[in-house]
Amino acid sequence: MSETSATLTGHHAYTAESIKTLKGLDAVRKRPAMYIGSTGISGLHHLVYEVVDNSIDEALGGYCSRIDVAIHEDNSVSVLDDGRGIPVDFHAGEKMSALQLVLTTLHAGGKFDNSSYKVSGGLHGVGVSCVNALSLMLKVEVYRDGKTYFMEFHRGVPLSEIQIIGKTDKRGTRVVFKPDPDIFETTEFSFDILSKRLRELAFLNKGITITINDEHAGGKSHEFCYPGGLASFISYLDENKTPLHPEPMNFLQVSEGFEIEIAMQYNDQYIENIFSFVNNINTVDGGTHLSGFKKGLTRAINNYIDQNKLLRNNKIEIKGEDLREGLTAVISVKIPNPQFEGQTKGKLGNSEVAGYVETFMLEKLGSFLLENPLIARRIVDKCVNSAIAREAARKARQLARRKTVMDGGGLPGKLADCSERDPSKCEIFIVEGDSAGGSAKMGRDRNFQAILPLKGKILNVEKARMDKVISHEEIQIIVQALGTGFGVSESGDEDEGFNLAKLRYHKIIIMTDADVDGSHIRTLLLTFLFRHMPGLIENGHVFIAQPPLYKVKCGKEDRYCFSDEEKDRLLGGWNDKKNVTVQRYKGLGEMNPDQLAETTMNIDTRILLQVKLEDFVEADRIFTMLMGEEVEPRRKFIEENAHKVKNLDI
Repeated sequence: MSETSATLTGHHAYTAESIKTLKGLDAVRKRPAMYIGSTGISGLHHLVYEVVDNSIDEALGGYCSRIDVAIHEDNSVSVLDDGRGIPVDFHAGEKMSALQLVLTTLHAGGKFDNSSYKVSGGLHGVGVSCVNALSLMLKVEVYRDGKTYFMEFHRGVPLSEIQIIGKTDKRGTRVVFKPDPDIFETTEFSFDILSKRLRELAFLNKGITITINDEHAGGKSHEFCYPGGLASFISYLDENKTPLHPEPMNFLQVSEGFEIEIAMQYNDQYIENIFSFVNNINTVDGGTHLSGFKKGLTRAINNYIDQNKLLRNNKIEIKGEDLREGLTAVISVKIPNPQFEGQTKGKLGNSEVAGYVETFMLEKLGSFLLENPLIARRIVDKCVNSAIAREAARKARQLARRKTVMDGGGLPGKLADCSERDPSKCEIFIVEGDSAGGSAKMGRDRNFQAILPLKGKILNVEKARMDKVISHEEIQIIVQALGTGFGVSESGDEDEGFNLAKLRYHKIIIMTDADVDGSHIRTLLLTFLFRHMPGLIENGHVFIAQPPLYKVKCGKEDRYCFSDEEKDRLLGGWNDKKNVTVQRYKGLGEMNPDQLAETTMNIDTRILLQVKLEDFVEADRIFTMLMGEEVEPRRKFIEENAHKVKNLDI
């Protein structure tokens, strides 16, 4: 025992000298993920949000009406606002300018003093100083008092004192920063990811104008301004859907230190779309405000049904999920001291908020239903039909489960499985037709590649209720093969809802023909995954195979080309165009197994496109437009984009 004790104290002693004190912004550079969530894509874009949040806080106070964001060619980002400008006067206590203090000191800013900001998104107070710490370069210009003030920083360290560099009649702040490549896994900003957040902010702060401009070649730009606020957000989300009532419901309540606004509208589709925000922060994991909304909605509609004796069939049990079928809703609460679960503020934890929102919804929605009996009846009818369909779906799910057990093993007979059992090393090709499936089976690496051939086109789930989706044979086969289940279960039955932990293959590769039918099948599969198994896309498990379009042969040399441009470049580079033959592949079945393996399946030579979900709102609108019931938006989209189509085979 004494020998062991001597060993412990003799080596690696844990004393006061072992504790390193990280001063100033050193702590941020040492442990960046503690402050911005990660050093990947999400953390990179979080830098922009922190700077924009400062401008939004000015807008919340009534001092700012415009924010301009730009992605520059050197991949720096600038944020310009017309607010009051960051204070520049000398801070006697800290012996530096207020501007330098804000940019170099954690927990410095006006957000801890409720007289400066009543509510704020960046409540942790490390926002812009964190951006400075994690940037290779940061420059700030402040326009106030008729002067332009300037400071520049390198990895959080000021290069000089605050300077006056000119006169101006403008007011506001312009921050330009370039992320530090030593910190981040990537330093390339996504226009779509930033646009999603800026669009949300414009909806949540009615009347403010927010622009984003991408200065890269072929750059894109957006301008967002929505005087209607959350009601405009609902109209935007439901643009390509058929509403059950012409105008969104919009409920607002402002009391001392607490603001609740909810906009909602029912449509004739079968998916619920609910977005929740706290102080402009998108709480992607929900929280107490969302649970309060759901409880209040359920109580209000059930009360209306009971009071008007609308449930003739007493055997039908209406659940919360039935009441939210086809519902698009945005919940926004603004409170002085939000408590978030997790560093990235994904979930609200304030317990008192649940009761406030539930009571608010019960009162406001209850009154709306009483005052609008025709709309109320349409909503109730849809909820009852949803309950009937849910019960049918439950029976279909049980039937499918029993059928699987009777067939033995739980895996579809079509599936050619791989021998590897570690899902992280496995991949599955979902292939169009038995012909291509046969070639894929012969060309695959049986150790880690599984093949699942499908017959024909799967159901368009955009137009189908859950019971129809579950009953569709090819969808059952896909779900059984992947192992995750699908949809959302509110009963707590893990066999009913989607469970990512049960995924059997970490790469799901859609491999279809390079023609119109192949594109349609791919779109139908993506629609199903997006609507019922979005976690697969969100976690980067879905890919699209890229089979070659051409085989170009010149003498004894064969080359595969994956685009018209590649083929034209190749042909232009050969001196003899006379002995060249070009074969156009219209289907995977036209390739020999070894050709399919070499070009499309071999991990050393293939090209895969990863399916990403960077802007859920835009993806939702596009799937609704392309796959939904409304013809006119689809026709308009086709007309506007027809000139971009290549390799159209009819």
